[in-house]
Amino acid sequence: MAKKRILVIDDEKSIRFIIESTLKPEFDVISLSNGQEGLNYLEAGNFPDLIICDLIMPVLNGFEFLERIKTSGFFDDIPIMILSGREWSKDKIRSFELGAEDYVVKPFNPSEVIARIKRRLEVRERFLSRIGN
Repeated sequence: MAKKRILVIDDEKSIRFIIESTLKPEFDVISLSNGQEGLNYLEAGNFPDLIICDLIMPVLNGFEFLERIKTSGFFDDIPIMILSGREWSKDKIRSFELGAEDYVVKPFNPSEVIARIKRRLEVRERFLSRIGN
């Protein structure tokens, strides 16, 4: 069985490195540095199984990325986990309103992130099997 593909979007190289190192044993990881790169990746025909996205980034921030993805009609079924240093309720609420399925605050426990990813992927697999995909 092929590894599930995770798209990581974060402008902090150190965070991308930590996430990649944590996930690589179990997942195929693609990491990009801003929301516009993420959008370009998706629009080029790539469909990851899950997206991990920061909120505060240059060019296209996480809120803008979320809004574009979830209203596209093409990528709206890809689960998105926000990974942000901002733990304000208003950011969490806005993320969920825009379609994020999960929100994790930095600094994070890598084992917790892996557990959350696996849970999101299980839920997605069950959903897709019910609708026949």
